Amino acid sequence: MNSYIFTSQRLGFRNWTLDDLEALAEINNDDDVMEFFPFKPSKEDTKAFIIRMQEMYTKKGFCYFAVDLLDNAELIGFIGLCEQNYLEKRGPFVDIGWRLKKSIWNKGYATEGAKACLDFGFNTIGLDKIYSVAPAINIKSELIMKKIGMRQIETFEHPKLLDNKRLKNCVLYERKRDTRII
Repeated sequence: MNSYIFTSQRLGFRNWTLDDLEALAEINNDDDVMEFFPFKPSKEDTKAFIIRMQEMYTKKGFCYFAVDLLDNAELIGFIGLCEQNYLEKRGPFVDIGWRLKKSIWNKGYATEGAKACLDFGFNTIGLDKIYSVAPAINIKSELIMKKIGMRQIETFEHPKLLDNKRLKNCVLYERKRDTRII
């Protein structure tokens, strides 16, 4: 049985182990899952991501959490919070993000998990604001941002994607601690 940091109705959120490498590498190798990313991470990239998330959790108390289905402990991807610093005019900020295996899409897991992570970020970690970024063409992620009570505050050219015509135009959403979901 996995030791969860917190749970939602159907999901368990935990820190990563290297035992998650194969499952996450498979998710990262799916063309549909990675449609709005500039490349598919290699197995070594995936291992480095897991180690970086483990270290972030140790230092910050949050990360893009490994997410399991509670009914069978299957790793379905990640949902969580990650400190980012690529928007120069904002300085460091906390981003909420998700990447889930295709076989569980359209069942409400991303929205359920993101709501649980917002609650964790605001009420456990004590954050005042959480942001979310996606390429403007990623309508599915933008819909989730709206469902979890975030509002768009700007569009921008992503500094890490300037050479990618398809992905460089991005949206930035924000949610403040006291925002209510309507």
